[in-house]
Amino acid sequence: MSFTVEERGNANSPNYRLFFKNAEGKYISPFHDIPIYADESQNIFHMVVEVPRWTNAKMEIATKDILNPIKQDVKKGKLRYVANVFPHKGYIWNYGAIPQTWEDPAHKDGDTDCCGDNDPIDVCEIGSRVCTRGEVIKVKVLGILAMIDEGETDWKVIAINVEDPEAKDFNNISDVQRLKPGYLEATVDWFRRYKVPDGKPENRFAFNEEFKDKEFAIEVIKSTHNFWKALIGQQTKAGELNCKNTCVSSGDSPFCCSADEARAAVGETCPCGEGEPIPSSVDKWFYYERK
Repeated sequence: MSFTVEERGNANSPNYRLFFKNAEGKYISPFHDIPIYADESQNIFHMVVEVPRWTNAKMEIATKDILNPIKQDVKKGKLRYVANVFPHKGYIWNYGAIPQTWEDPAHKDGDTDCCGDNDPIDVCEIGSRVCTRGEVIKVKVLGILAMIDEGETDWKVIAINVEDPEAKDFNNISDVQRLKPGYLEATVDWFRRYKVPDGKPENRFAFNEEFKDKEFAIEVIKSTHNFWKALIGQQTKAGELNCKNTCVSSGDSPFCCSADEARAAVGETCPCGEGEPIPSSVDKWFYYERK
């Protein structure tokens, strides 16, 4: 199963979009149409890479837009770039999401005592290769971190690309501790403080900041897949989410998007043009005492 992307608009500008196509060249939604599993029998999942390692632009699947292209998040009219909190530079993993998952904002998690964040479940891919934006990779799940972000549950799955040369050595979260010492501690530190330069409080974590193991992680992913199935099956209110898809919903569903409708939606966006420069302020480092 292979996927390609089509750029529209201008990179580093509010009109930039990255649309997805399947192997037949049909436009698809990376939220709804890419299968959650690459190999269900082996618990190998698809991951949509939104942010390549060491970059700062906060790119994400646009859950409220038709076909859910990747676009850059905007806050208060400005494009969002993640701040560099010393000693980190940009995102310290390839960052993205598992398709066909959804953290239901109406469901209070028993472990975190908080509701979901209304997004697909996030993934930090820890392999040796820097991925490209929009790449769809196959990952082996290793563990999970329960972050609480402004009162919402925001799970962070730790995984590795199955094609990474080191993948065979990583089978659980304990292997990350052993073979990449300091990486998990840096991950907690990164998520705790990345919003502080924007004037936000530090984030909190369930389980005393401990990572849960592979089995726990897979169960959380499966639960978010069930929430997604209820969403796409109209058993849950979608709210502002755009659930239009070209491969999953049957023709009589309001979520079914025809190939013509999909082409028209892409055609309404700006054609691909020259990118804007990234502001020099994005390279600034911020320093804080650790509490």
